[in-house]
Amino acid sequence: MRAAVYEGPRTVTVKDVPDARIEHPTDILVKITSTNICGSDLHMYEGRTSFETGRTLGHENLGQVVEVGKAVGKVKVGDWVVLPFNIACGFCKQCEQGLTSYCLTMQPDPGKAGAAYGFAEMGPYQGGQAELLRVPYGDFNALRLGEDAAERQLDYVMLADIFPTGYHATEMAGVKPGDQTLVYGAGPVGLMAAYSALLKGAGRVWVADHQPDRLRLAEEIGAIPVNTAEEDPAEVVKEATLGLGADNGCECVGYQAHDPQGREDGTLTMNGLIDAVRFTGGLGVVGVFLPEDPGAADTQGKAEAQGKMPIDFGMLWFKGLKVGTGQAPVKRYNRALRDLIAGGKAEPGFLVSHELDLDEAPSAYEHFDNRDDGWTKVVLHPQAGNGNGARAHTRKDSRKDSRHSAGPASHRTVEQLRHEAAKAGIEGRSHMNRQQLEQALDR
Repeated sequence: MRAAVYEGPRTVTVKDVPDARIEHPTDILVKITSTNICGSDLHMYEGRTSFETGRTLGHENLGQVVEVGKAVGKVKVGDWVVLPFNIACGFCKQCEQGLTSYCLTMQPDPGKAGAAYGFAEMGPYQGGQAELLRVPYGDFNALRLGEDAAERQLDYVMLADIFPTGYHATEMAGVKPGDQTLVYGAGPVGLMAAYSALLKGAGRVWVADHQPDRLRLAEEIGAIPVNTAEEDPAEVVKEATLGLGADNGCECVGYQAHDPQGREDGTLTMNGLIDAVRFTGGLGVVGVFLPEDPGAADTQGKAEAQGKMPIDFGMLWFKGLKVGTGQAPVKRYNRALRDLIAGGKAEPGFLVSHELDLDEAPSAYEHFDNRDDGWTKVVLHPQAGNGNGARAHTRKDSRKDSRHSAGPASHRTVEQLRHEAAKAGIEGRSHMNRQQLEQALDR
């Protein structure tokens, strides 16, 4: 079978590897039709983890079951399934508590917990950026999809990781209806955290980043974009909340955070949230932080290379902030989120910018890693070349167009409108949405 294989820092090749196969009676074999490149794949791609050369990447996977082991009773050949990136047994102490992201059975190192497809330090399992994927404990790990699975792959594949992960950030942060929430990071997970907060009824959601294309997407879903190259998110939020700060915040960047000038600083987002969130607020941290970072000695420092970062713990303690961290237990959320998609209440595929054949993976990794304009989320289709499981659909252009149909003023970004409002001396501009800014400027 063909697979995207890690060959060393910033080198991915697509080549023939041994076919995935049933190895245990509880396994299922899935023909992968959609598999995403995740932001956390880039940590491995850049050589910033212990990920071994020769391994297949990819932990956000969807496809159709082609074979089941003798002990599989629920999942059937022909079923469409989406696969949580967590590989879990379903019966260990952690899994029984719903903590499938820290399964004790599937992690071979007794001093660690948790397993995943194609991921550093998460077991020996191959990834799904390939034509076939072996899924252990298929009855437990595979989430079956409905009749619309084939044509709505771009929505359902987000259930493998980033939609539940973004939702998990809002759960750990304690987001409730009416809350005011700050999300650091407008990458795919940050956008999913903002989207989840809005789905939960948050009153206002700010998204902080310095990538204009990603901030545009944040604006399209109803969030307030904050360009960190031009504004301090903490000051924007405080101005809009009478100096109190946000009710809660989500960290969706991780240990390779950069400032707008390109300087790497793993404390940037955490300290920003500690500053911006009000006393007794909550923080949900789903951005990846690791105990070892081989590249940090050169980019940040020796302490950071060991996962030690100088966050403002004094202020964190003084404000009584609550902090939740770690990988999302996808199975806790994926069934409910699937039903929101099936019922037309959620369309997480809005952030997909590129659908490509598997053979285009090397170029896709390069563009995504460079944060090239417009490369917000890449979905690879391993079966596209053989006419089976080809691209489900493209981003809904009509929906995108409708969001930009408000007239000439809509060609300006929210940041531009806010700057014009500042020049005009309009008060309260930091918490106005596009429509309110346009109305204030037209007066």
